[in-house]
Amino acid sequence: MDWQAFFLTLRLAGLTTAILLVIAIPLSALLVLGRSRWLAVVEALAALPLVLPPTVLGFFLLVMLGPRTAFGRGIIAVLGHPLAFSFSGLVVGSVIYSLPFAVQPIVAGFSAVEPNLVDAARLLGAGPERLVRTLLVPLAKRSIIAAAVLTFLHTVGEFGVVLMLGGDIPGATRTLSIVLYNQVENFDYAAAYRTAALLLGLSVLALIAIYTTANPRGDFRRSRRA
Repeated sequence: MDWQAFFLTLRLAGLTTAILLVIAIPLSALLVLGRSRWLAVVEALAALPLVLPPTVLGFFLLVMLGPRTAFGRGIIAVLGHPLAFSFSGLVVGSVIYSLPFAVQPIVAGFSAVEPNLVDAARLLGAGPERLVRTLLVPLAKRSIIAAAVLTFLHTVGEFGVVLMLGGDIPGATRTLSIVLYNQVENFDYAAAYRTAALLLGLSVLALIAIYTTANPRGDFRRSRRA
């Protein structure tokens, strides 16, 4: 087992999840509570990584963050090095690629809050920030947890963006998905089975966590039997 890749993958997934929760909660509130017609464009852009092939997104990020663009040259001037082929670059790519996996569950959770409660809070003088902090977030807590787990899991299994933007640098950009690809390419199927089993185990545990959180006492199943 490549433990260096294992811990780098966990660090990448943890950082991506933390950053996306900070971004996704206010963005989801804007999409649910906002009234501008331009929100459809924002929602489409937030969902774009769902339909865009990961290698295409990785290619665009590689070009945008490299020395060929003014934006990339600006980053190099500030940091002293390009974001491409670095752990920081992987975090940027993972945040963009996993954005819909954080936003969509939270939007669904916020949308499920009873509109009368939102209207009552507004009548009592709650501003947008207080409305989100004291009403939407507590009532959509399970959706936020599901978003965090899905984002973490999606980042753990990410391959296309990681390979295009980060390459395969041990200790810097080599994640478990890259390790699995290398093991299969080298016909080392015993090691590949272990790596794949680890990724499968993480996925199963994450899904159990989601369903346990969403239905802690089996109320839904009992209601169906009734």
